[in-house]
Amino acid sequence: MLSRTALALLVLALAVNGVVGQGIERPAVPFSGGEELVYQAEFNKGLLRGIDVAEFRFKAETQRVSTRGLSEARGLSEGDPVILRLAGDVASKGLFPRIAGFRFHEHVESTVDPDPFTVLRTSKLEEQGKRVRASEAVFDHQARKVTWTERDPNQTQPPRTSALEFSEPIQDILTMIYFLRTQKLEVGKSFEVPLSDSGKVFRFAVAVVERKQLNTVLGRVNAVRIDPALFGENGLVRSRGSLSIWITEDSRRLPVKAQLKVDIGTFDIKLKRLSYSDAKNLR
Repeated sequence: MLSRTALALLVLALAVNGVVGQGIERPAVPFSGGEELVYQAEFNKGLLRGIDVAEFRFKAETQRVSTRGLSEARGLSEGDPVILRLAGDVASKGLFPRIAGFRFHEHVESTVDPDPFTVLRTSKLEEQGKRVRASEAVFDHQARKVTWTERDPNQTQPPRTSALEFSEPIQDILTMIYFLRTQKLEVGKSFEVPLSDSGKVFRFAVAVVERKQLNTVLGRVNAVRIDPALFGENGLVRSRGSLSIWITEDSRRLPVKAQLKVDIGTFDIKLKRLSYSDAKNLR
């Protein structure tokens, strides 16, 4: 139970990844590079209220990639394609090791084609207590197949591999919220998102539930609440639980709050700090 709850917390951590602010001119998506978002997770149950259990840091960068190879030697041009590079770090802190019985850290990197918005490659490093796993997923959009590889860096066994078919536009757990932000979120409506994680492909529903004003680190904001159906027998996490995420309705569309409810209690995640570096011109 504690292990499944830890996994659910990781799912939530990745779901509220570093969504960024004002859009770049090309491609026309509401993301820009050079932003860091820091979230704080609190555990709430009975007398254990407001206990820090984890911290999340997420970044996004926009880059041009050369179609000619040896980009450093030949330089980049306006005609070269743009990609998004996303990175997320999640680490336990405070009383979480006592609640779950172990420490965890997870690092995820995703490479994304922004037009159409879909994932190209995902790499993960997961550390839960003594357990360490490194995995990579490569998405072949011509064949519509994803090849997943997992290995234990501390062992010599051959890696586990699998290849699965998918439907477009496919996402991973880190790019999911970015994709959701490209959709028109209308209260009362729902839609499905194809997602690949850990060598499997899922189709899960996302419900747009309500609008609400929230007090946040950004001040009082108008936000829309979405409920991704990640739990259940056919879900990403096969246990009971619910997940809600609140995204601002301004031009930045930032996820400022999330709540995970599982058997052992409630985890409340709030945006703690938002920072931008100077925007770099695409060369």
